[in-house]
Amino acid sequence: MRDGGSTGPRRRSPGRPRRQPGPLARALARIIVRAADGSTRLVTALLGASPTAGREQISEAELRDLVAANTRLDPVERRIIDEVLVAGASLVREVMMPRTEVVFLAAGLPLADAAQLVRVETHTRYPVVDGTSDDVVGFVHLRDVLLRPDGDACTTIGDLTREVKKIPGSKRVLAALTEMRRERHHLAVVVDEYGGTAGIVTLEDLIEELVGEIHDEYDNAPDPVPTGGPTEVDGRLNLADFAERVGFALPSGPYETVGGFVMAALGRLPVCGDEVPVPGGEELGGSAAAGPGRSTGGSRNGGDPDGGLDEDGWLLRVLAVDGRRVARIGVAVARLPEPQRASVPAARTDGEPGEAPEPVPG
Repeated sequence: MRDGGSTGPRRRSPGRPRRQPGPLARALARIIVRAADGSTRLVTALLGASPTAGREQISEAELRDLVAANTRLDPVERRIIDEVLVAGASLVREVMMPRTEVVFLAAGLPLADAAQLVRVETHTRYPVVDGTSDDVVGFVHLRDVLLRPDGDACTTIGDLTREVKKIPGSKRVLAALTEMRRERHHLAVVVDEYGGTAGIVTLEDLIEELVGEIHDEYDNAPDPVPTGGPTEVDGRLNLADFAERVGFALPSGPYETVGGFVMAALGRLPVCGDEVPVPGGEELGGSAAAGPGRSTGGSRNGGDPDGGLDEDGWLLRVLAVDGRRVARIGVAVARLPEPQRASVPAARTDGEPGEAPEPVPG
């Protein structure tokens, strides 16, 4: 018998079954909760108050200040938070694999031929096309091609094609990552503004924007970190990664990679040996890589002689080309002639050959 003076909680007997509410009770509870919520919103509106009052909104700069002032975060956590903030402004087309680098399989390709092809490549998923690369109809997984049951009736890649997700290249990285995780897609085809295939992006590509590069046993060895001398980078490196790697930023323009910058500055298709001087670039203060032979000293103003312009600039040299694409680029410190130090190579947007940019008087 329970002591009448006890104030402790009542406990259910272990052998007593828990009573489940019936359909009527659940429906009645939902009505009560919704009515209470609606009445609360109505009273709040009548009083002129906002339902979100008290939820302060802070800018990205204020959030960065809070992170910088927090002493409980270690360097790795700070870097991840910074990558998340940066990724919030990144677009899918900046992190995708361009169509020129994608291995497509034709829908009518026999399975025997496809098996030989995928054994040579290092990918697990392959987009399937019905005609050109702009007509992607799905994708196939490596195991679908190599592990076929006995007596299987499938004879071509088209018989094994799965549905593939398509996203616009202008979509934000974080939004694409959330959507692909929710819909359980590992691969997506990136579509440009004209409806054509711009490339593909995987969950790994999107996650790498948050946590850094993820390398496995099939990836090529990463480029060595610059140690103060001339360095070499991949022409496909996007502008943000290039700036983080070498310590200075290239001028923005109608391009997304360092190879695109070289092509725009030259105004033609690059060839091995082409050189592009980069005077007055913005040096990144506090960067992990201070750049080849440079010290981090803040931004530099290429048009103001009183702005602390160093007599030295940077020189980008085309080391290798792959077809029409710049494959490898060398980055070195170079003492630039006076006219070149006073002006940055203009990015050509019209595709027409033209005169070299006139030097700005110092």
